[in-house]
Amino acid sequence: MKKRFVVTLLVFLMVFLFFLTSIPAQAQEKTMKLRLSTMWPPQHPHSVLFNQWGKDVEKATQGRVTVTLFAASTLSPPMQVYDNTVKGIVDVGTNLLAYSPGRLPLSEVLQQPLGYRNGLQASKLANAYYKKFKPKEFDDVKVMFLHGAAPGFIFTKNPVKSTADIKGLRIKANAENADIVKNLGASPVTMPVTETYDSLARGVVDGTLFPLEALRGFKIGEVVKTVIENYGMSYMTSMYCIMNKGKWNAISPADQKAIEKINDEYGEKFGKQWVALDKAAEEFAKSKGVTFVTVSKAEEAATAQKMQPILADYVKMTKSKGLPGDEALKFCQDFLKNNP
Repeated sequence: MKKRFVVTLLVFLMVFLFFLTSIPAQAQEKTMKLRLSTMWPPQHPHSVLFNQWGKDVEKATQGRVTVTLFAASTLSPPMQVYDNTVKGIVDVGTNLLAYSPGRLPLSEVLQQPLGYRNGLQASKLANAYYKKFKPKEFDDVKVMFLHGAAPGFIFTKNPVKSTADIKGLRIKANAENADIVKNLGASPVTMPVTETYDSLARGVVDGTLFPLEALRGFKIGEVVKTVIENYGMSYMTSMYCIMNKGKWNAISPADQKAIEKINDEYGEKFGKQWVALDKAAEEFAKSKGVTFVTVSKAEEAATAQKMQPILADYVKMTKSKGLPGDEALKFCQDFLKNNP
């Protein structure tokens, strides 16, 4: 009897110790570790802000969700971020909507020349648009928030006095906004952003179409003489922050709600940061001798008129896919008008 009691006691102690030691392991299994991919270098303000987003997520979920930042596209090439987020190679990804060509047709409304005034206005519009339309093209991911760089203007290598002076010039542009250049009478030249500085310096192109931030971010302010401030053609470089849907669905509803609240805050934080970056870029450019030419209201209106065929083509494209492009365009135009 005594021997049986000792054996029973030992078995009980072993079971007790097993459950005791397994509790931390089980808790660890419930901790979700997310890998966040950004295209900016670690020291860039946007990478810093995304790193803070991750810390806020960890704090709000009491450590149940943690985020590790992989900056400078070390986790995924820029053009593959969306696909790699869908596949789970990236858990949370941020990049340009334009880097998923043809995949987000309705949301291409955001990159149209709508007359954006600044990045905060643009970012607010992007998130309002998403919440209004919840486009099915994003159904394979969880959209955390959208943001974007604006205004986008033309910078020229040599001094100019008006928008009309760019007629016939070779202007670097991306495929998604090349028609802006074309409709102003210039010739669009597509090339990677990394080649733009040297191409301007060597005279391969006469100018570039960029958001203001590029004047400092890519040092373009060192190789141009004029920025044409014409809001009649101002566009946004729209960006997403998305999460792998399986990972999102594995998070508890309470933690999802906490993260959603953080997302709403950071959509605006990024918008404000774009404004700050644009201000710093303008100061940098002016210190290099760049002149900012503010066009007249009449010239701005005339330019906006030249952008109308681009907007019509967008609506036509979306209609051919059975999408409400006309409604999305009107929503965006009304938002910008009511939120200057």
